[in-house]
Amino acid sequence: MGIFSQLNETSKVNPFGFPVAKRARCDGESYAVPGAKEDYSCAYGSGKFYALCGLGGIISCGLTHTALVPLDLIKCRIQVNPTKYKGIGTGFSVTVKEEGYRALGKGWAPTAIGYSMQGLGKFGFYEIFKHIYADFLGEELAFQWRTSLYLAASASAEFFADMLLAPMEAAKVRIQTMPGAPPTLRGIAPMIWQSEGIRGFYKGLPPLWMRQIPYTMMKFACFERTVELLYKHVVPKPRADCSKAEQLLVTFVAGYIAGVFCALVSHPADSVVSKLNQEKGSTALGIAKKLGWSGLWKGLVPRIIMIGTLTALQWFIYDSVKVYFKMPRPPPPEMPESLKRKLAAAAAH
Repeated sequence: MGIFSQLNETSKVNPFGFPVAKRARCDGESYAVPGAKEDYSCAYGSGKFYALCGLGGIISCGLTHTALVPLDLIKCRIQVNPTKYKGIGTGFSVTVKEEGYRALGKGWAPTAIGYSMQGLGKFGFYEIFKHIYADFLGEELAFQWRTSLYLAASASAEFFADMLLAPMEAAKVRIQTMPGAPPTLRGIAPMIWQSEGIRGFYKGLPPLWMRQIPYTMMKFACFERTVELLYKHVVPKPRADCSKAEQLLVTFVAGYIAGVFCALVSHPADSVVSKLNQEKGSTALGIAKKLGWSGLWKGLVPRIIMIGTLTALQWFIYDSVKVYFKMPRPPPPEMPESLKRKLAAAAAH
């Protein structure tokens, strides 16, 4: 049975154990969930639910990436010119000395627009694909293969999210790293269009996929499983007994842990993206060969700091949006009773 058919039925439970309302209404009417302590503003899996998830993604990704523009600028410059920008401290001092403090904000506009759009796709589509894939697998397989499900759903979401990000990422990197480039979005966008056409905005899309898809797969799968492990082994009481503030703290910690792993798996491709958008007419493979193994890892420390903080804040903001709008927030998945009975019967034999 398809996801949309499922949404029209009464008392359905999605494979992660959360009730799906009878109708996917978007009229703001509260939904009473059996056994829950509060009513919700929308049904899990409804159109309003996905729209609010997309809004949460816009806010979380747009705000955090824009706030970290100075560190991102230094990271990009270390990647494309490591002889001049030898580290974080040197990068900041050289940039301020040569261009003033205002230079630390270069690229903020394409960052704000691009990553807001990416957040819409990343979080909104992730929730959609997770629900679709879980519905397809069924309750038992969705639980047993949940890590693979998280990986597949996040990879699918990021594939589309990067199409929304690519034009602004190209503009941002050129503003930050190309000598003589216009310092504003309204200046750099016409220049790219006139010199390279539409290809100039999307030539970095394949390496962007190489960077962002592994990053997002790690971001979502590691976060989901870390939350599950924290509630199981670290938090001294069940999630249902935790206050909203305590739940958001767990979200932040799990997000930071996921962010460190995200930075590690995606950094080489990030170096290629930075150099590719700086050098006209270059290719991803050519840049990788030119940089060499050590060059691919330049700027890793500032990126770990940036991505760890970024990922933790994104998950915290995203979960806070869900709390603010009184959205359903399913607990970590538990083994279905039907699967428990099957395993008990198999063990008995």
